[in-house]
Amino acid sequence: MLTEHYLLFGDDCNGFFTQTIEGDRILTPASSPPRRYSGRFYPGLFRICPLILTVCLLACVSTVTGRFADNLSYAIVNHNDLETVKTGGPAYLLMIDGLLQDDPENASLLRAAAKLYTAYTDIYVEDRERAEKLTEKALTYADRALCSAADICMLRKCDFAAFAKRIAETDEKDLPFLFTMGSAWAGWIQARREDWNAVADIARVELLMRRVTELHEQHQEGAAHLYLGILTTLTPPALGGKPEEGKEHFERALEISGRKNLMILVAYARHYARTVFDRELHDRLLEEVIRSNPDQEGYTLLNTLAREQARELLREADDYF
Repeated sequence: MLTEHYLLFGDDCNGFFTQTIEGDRILTPASSPPRRYSGRFYPGLFRICPLILTVCLLACVSTVTGRFADNLSYAIVNHNDLETVKTGGPAYLLMIDGLLQDDPENASLLRAAAKLYTAYTDIYVEDRERAEKLTEKALTYADRALCSAADICMLRKCDFAAFAKRIAETDEKDLPFLFTMGSAWAGWIQARREDWNAVADIARVELLMRRVTELHEQHQEGAAHLYLGILTTLTPPALGGKPEEGKEHFERALEISGRKNLMILVAYARHYARTVFDRELHDRLLEEVIRSNPDQEGYTLLNTLAREQARELLREADDYF
């Protein structure tokens, strides 16, 4: 006698039950859930709830694509060869774009896309026109991710008072998306640093990163402090720069990260030590970068770049100081 178990959903989509079927007859309901279900339903007697199947399918797709994007990001940041990532980078970006065509509201995937576009442009793209295009895409993805995940939409179009109010209302669950928005926006400004209308948005990026530190300053191992250190030292004191506050942010970022992120040391030397003309500090920070092991989980690619930049800054130090 051949019997089969079936998983059946009630018409109201509120639950499920099991039946054992033999031929054309429905036997007594199984007393315990069967180990396997055939996936087929007895024709004409039961109706499966389409909504449940659709939601389950979309959830699976969303989870898989989100995990894939996260794994791709992880593989890139832990690579130790800059040229390999440079060569393969455009393919990664196009792949993420393709995934988003099928799942355009996936907040995790949008955030991963924003991170990849921001990082690739920051590390590799020197052509201004290309940098503007890629950072615009990164910021658009970050904006959509924040809207999808936290229902905080159209931030780029708010006046500053409304912007500040909406950021103040965020909570810890919004942290990853706030940070991604801030870092993508900083990259967008960097690509347009000669446009004073773009530079005016620095205040918004600073507000985003300050909110991240208020909610959980150890997010991304203190990376928000790194951004705040750079933002507060971009201009000399006579033009409103706050180098001593910047120094505090750099020191805090180093403390939280355990000095694993060597780019903090490079930024500290470039943006603070050079601004205040502290040659001793400048050289000490950069020499630490060169001595350090770049292979640190989550930072290998960035650390490899940091060592190259440290050597370059040291070579030109005599001309600067």
